[in-house]
Amino acid sequence: MEPIDYFIVLCSLLGLAFAMWQYSILAKIKVPPTVAENEKDGIVSVMSEEQGKSLVVIFDAITEGANAFLYAEYKICFIFIAVFGLVIFCLIAWGSSVQDGILTTVAFVTGAFTSMISGYLGMKVAVYSNARTTIAACVKDDEQKYQGAFSTAFRAGGVMGFALCGLGLLVLWILIKVYSTMFAESEYDVMFDCISGYGLGGSSIAMFGRVGGGIYTKAADVGADLVGKVDNNIPEDDPRNPATIADNVGDNVGDVAGMSSDLFGSFAESTCAALVIAASSADMRTSGWAALLFPLSISAAGIIICMLSSFVATDICPVKKQADVENSLKGQLIITTLLVVPTTAVLAYALLPEEFTLTGVAQSSFTATPGYIFACVSMGAIGGLIIGLVTEYYTSFSYAPVREVAEACNKGGAATNIIYGLALGYKSAIVPVTVLALIIMIAFKLADTYGVACSAIGMLSTLATGLTIDGYGPVCDNAGGIAEMTLPELDDSVRDCTDALDAAGNTTAAIGKGFAIGSAALVSLALYGAFVVRLGITTGVNVLEPLTFAFLLIGAMLPYWFSAMTMKSVGEAAGEMVEEVRRQFRENPGIMTGEVKPDYTKCVDISTKASLREMVAPSALVMLAPLLAGSFFGVYAVFGLLTGGLVSGVQLAVSMSNTGGAWDNAKKFIEGKHSDNPALQGKGTEVHKAAVVGDTVGDPLKDTSGPALNILMKLMAILSLVFAEYFNAINDGRGFFNIPVAV
Repeated sequence: MEPIDYFIVLCSLLGLAFAMWQYSILAKIKVPPTVAENEKDGIVSVMSEEQGKSLVVIFDAITEGANAFLYAEYKICFIFIAVFGLVIFCLIAWGSSVQDGILTTVAFVTGAFTSMISGYLGMKVAVYSNARTTIAACVKDDEQKYQGAFSTAFRAGGVMGFALCGLGLLVLWILIKVYSTMFAESEYDVMFDCISGYGLGGSSIAMFGRVGGGIYTKAADVGADLVGKVDNNIPEDDPRNPATIADNVGDNVGDVAGMSSDLFGSFAESTCAALVIAASSADMRTSGWAALLFPLSISAAGIIICMLSSFVATDICPVKKQADVENSLKGQLIITTLLVVPTTAVLAYALLPEEFTLTGVAQSSFTATPGYIFACVSMGAIGGLIIGLVTEYYTSFSYAPVREVAEACNKGGAATNIIYGLALGYKSAIVPVTVLALIIMIAFKLADTYGVACSAIGMLSTLATGLTIDGYGPVCDNAGGIAEMTLPELDDSVRDCTDALDAAGNTTAAIGKGFAIGSAALVSLALYGAFVVRLGITTGVNVLEPLTFAFLLIGAMLPYWFSAMTMKSVGEAAGEMVEEVRRQFRENPGIMTGEVKPDYTKCVDISTKASLREMVAPSALVMLAPLLAGSFFGVYAVFGLLTGGLVSGVQLAVSMSNTGGAWDNAKKFIEGKHSDNPALQGKGTEVHKAAVVGDTVGDPLKDTSGPALNILMKLMAILSLVFAEYFNAINDGRGFFNIPVAV
């Protein structure tokens, strides 16, 4: 154990301890609340005992549905882990050695299970906290209401964020320490190549979580909106809507469990890419253990920074009114980024040698310094903040773009709403892509592929805060749903509070997706670079080589093929949901009058079965594409595939996510009566119905296809890295077809 080991372990354990402490605060809110406890604390609640009992019934139904979905999904994941683990062992043992095959498989299984635990923890905490946020919003005093409800949802996100970061970092460190006992220092490049299986395991499970959970949540959401709001003109989350429980379950299994696994995968992959590249340098190996583990030290320090800054939102400057919510969440991103930059400088100069030589792609060999690495990490952190703020501008109804989309609903109905929303999404990609291009260009100039990997780590250094505000949104959304469904109806002020929190949550969710997509682009490029370095290709990759360019076009097509599959899957699942909800309304007229209770279980069952059935084909496409290209056409085909997938995937993901986010908040802008234009005020109007149509179209864009594209980019790249030796063993990297390549 060296000092850097103690630092990493201590930060990981502090993150886990902080998550447990946050959980203990949430546990103090009793479900259902008792009048005696409220009076003891000096809190006046508008929730009656009868309403409390109704809330518990809804809470239990959401919990049961979420557990049922994850149980069914994870059964499939267990089978996948066993089968694909065997594939990894066989192919790597053939291409390299039996020991490497075993160790890579163990790393893969470890990463997969850590990802599953991350998703499960996120889902459980979100479900545990949604009813508690509703209860906190029932307080009569407005200041106490906003402070309590916001802090409850924020702490729920914090439990997920800090538990995931602490667990992911600790497990990766343990894996590295165990493997280091099996390899000599000169073989650390092989060791970290085996450890990259950890990232592959994380992203593989994330693919199932993002695609399966995304299909689940949007099938329910689209079905509930179309039949409830448009057909029957009843409010969102109305208890008479049979799909509303499935909709609330979907917020947890898609937006929380899937997102947790996704960002865990980004952390694991960016770290693995940096470790593989660093270990290829004799200078880095001889500089000591601390220099090699520099990427982990950034993530460790980020946990402490995020932990300290979280007190600003909950204690130092707490939310007291609606206007404070968005500023508080945005402030978290700014504060953590500003603190990460100087911390990075200290770590870089303390841990890295004064000069060290690395193998690169743009440069066969180059010399880097701590100052260069500090610049790369800082660019990633600041670039992530810029992408987040630009995303906020395009998806928050506080700014002109979303208000223009809302006005379009009044000008020409649903058609112009769709046109304006698509234009907004395409335009919103300009600044994020430009920022990423600048980061990549400068990072390559300073430290080649290692610089790009460090930029990705910098962007993810505030991951605990990113996960906190990401988890906050679905908790608030669920809290609003529970408030709407509780009978007798809760006071309107409760839903007003949860809607205000949820509107800010939509924006922060879009910001989180922007972070995830931006970091995925850098992670994908870093893994691509590590793949090239691992193959020993120091002359760079020529995209004009015919085979490479041909597969570049194929790679650029894959995000569109993948998006078509996932969107159609949502459409088919939503079609089943619409048919079922309409059947219930048609055959049981008493549902609309409140005399008959809807069959919620049937809708939950439809979403579960449809999502598990439909997630297989898109996931297979992503995983088979690089394996088939590398096996039959060789590594130069894989180079093209990864290049094309990255170039088209990042722009498609940004535009889809922001378009969907803008349509959602344009609807909320109208529902919340935030406009001075009387035509844009309230529910039930033709203008509102046009906004609902846009929101419905945007649902699969922002919550299924868009977010899943970042996993497509990362997963293809990490697969290529893990199977690099296998690809290289087939006719010296030319594949079974043995196609000659001019290099």
